[in-house]
Amino acid sequence: MSQNKIGNPAVVGLAGFGITTLMLQFHNVGWCGVGPVWALAVVYGGLAQLVAGFQELKTGNNFGYCAFTGFGAFWISLAVILLGNRYKIFESSETDIGWFLVAFTLFTAVLWVGSLRISKALALTFTLLLVGFILLDLGHFGFHGMVKAAGYELMLCAFSAWYIMASIISKDLAGRDLLPVGEPWLE
Repeated sequence: MSQNKIGNPAVVGLAGFGITTLMLQFHNVGWCGVGPVWALAVVYGGLAQLVAGFQELKTGNNFGYCAFTGFGAFWISLAVILLGNRYKIFESSETDIGWFLVAFTLFTAVLWVGSLRISKALALTFTLLLVGFILLDLGHFGFHGMVKAAGYELMLCAFSAWYIMASIISKDLAGRDLLPVGEPWLE
């Protein structure tokens, strides 16, 4: 009896992370409004990443499980903050959002350490994400220009996540490694 092939949930998680991160950065640099960000934060960055994380649990990948469910929850939480502010239900100040970002900066730092042992591409993605969060933190605690700088820097992070997604998909389709992700930075 042959076993059915199981898809890699990381492709959905990376896709959702990449596009939602990219759209938020389009907003942060002033190219679009917050509406598309909110929609993606709930559906693709939030819900789809949560599902991908729960699927990673089934594969035994604790890193993917933690990263995708954690950032899925981040996006849904951000959407709730945006709605709370928009409709004056429970308003969050710029500093409040800054502390929210600091918490996720610390979470990202933990995952960054783990990413160093997975692949160069993932380590680069998490390095860019960590730097981006630090810039956003600074932007929400008075250094407003850092938000725009983070926007451009985090666009690179989104593209890096998509590169890993494309690597996984192309390897599956071609049967060989067309887009190498590199050996881990740390053994």
